[in-house]
Amino acid sequence: MSKRLVLQNEFVELWFHPETRIVHHQFRKFIWGDAFRDALNEGLKLFVLEGATKWLSDDRMNSALSKSDTEWSMSDWFPRALKVGWKHWGIVLPVSVIGQMNMTRMIAGCAQQGLIVRAFEDPEAALEWLTGAV
Repeated sequence: MSKRLVLQNEFVELWFHPETRIVHHQFRKFIWGDAFRDALNEGLKLFVLEGATKWLSDDRMNSALSKSDTEWSMSDWFPRALKVGWKHWGIVLPVSVIGQMNMTRMIAGCAQQGLIVRAFEDPEAALEWLTGAV
């Protein structure tokens, strides 16, 4: 399966899988603020421009999001993503326990709003699940 690199910097790599229309990021280290928001917004552009409906988040190297990034993602970015068609989210949880706790809360909030979410330990398993999701 091919993938196209969309964004790469010290914090994140963001790809698009055209055959399956999956947006896929891998955080390379703890990410926050503008770098975090820019990565999510770049992925959101792919939802609009490419008709993507699935997102693979590889957050193994991240930790807990800051309060302001959590609030922004849940009250600003997440509703916009749902509005343009986000349906499935496969997430590889952070290695850090505090990061896992933070993402578990976020996953629960997203699932309550209709997003189909599944957590994984391995990005390949998450990609396989997303590929088969309809």
